[in-house]
Amino acid sequence: MAVASPTLPAVAAAPNPPLFGTNEIRKTSLKPFPKWTGTLERFHLEKQAKAGECKVTQTNKCHYKTWANFTAKISKLDRVTQLQKVNAFLNQAPYVADPKNWGVKDYWATPGQFFSKFGDCEDYAIAKFLTLRALGFSGDALRVVVVRDLNLKIGHAILAAYVDGDIYILDNQIKQVIKAQTIRHYRPIYSVNEDGWWLHKSPKGKKKA
Repeated sequence: MAVASPTLPAVAAAPNPPLFGTNEIRKTSLKPFPKWTGTLERFHLEKQAKAGECKVTQTNKCHYKTWANFTAKISKLDRVTQLQKVNAFLNQAPYVADPKNWGVKDYWATPGQFFSKFGDCEDYAIAKFLTLRALGFSGDALRVVVVRDLNLKIGHAILAAYVDGDIYILDNQIKQVIKAQTIRHYRPIYSVNEDGWWLHKSPKGKKKA
């Protein structure tokens, strides 16, 4: 089912500032990320699938209709307000770890799967990424970012959105959308979008936590 057509121009493809002050090494091949490319492929097939019955246990038209109605409702808002609305809307979903949800250690879900079964951190980030793309954000204005949470000493995934020279972070662990420079407890490992990926390295002289 088609989502609402964007009514705002796509975010300009201006040079992005470095994420969390790291040195970024850009790569164009997405071969190292089959989970990511597989999710995008399944998402495009999913959008074309015929509707099923309205049950929360399956991916179907009803979930997509709710999603389409939401994107249409916020399509005329300014970009930063859209970020806030999308983050709040998708953060309502309960957190469900992959082993419980899918029986595997790590699974990257499509939005339809996320709407049906919920998910973990990267699933929130992916759903936010594709929602913002549907709202007209350009691909180079968004990245799914895998980070090291320096407080909890675990891996985590978030979404970075680049708007007017600022980086905004959409995080299932943080209620508000906040600027990246206000966050001190994440160290990015890599980030990815539809066109490539970035390896993040700490600046020389700065020790890794």
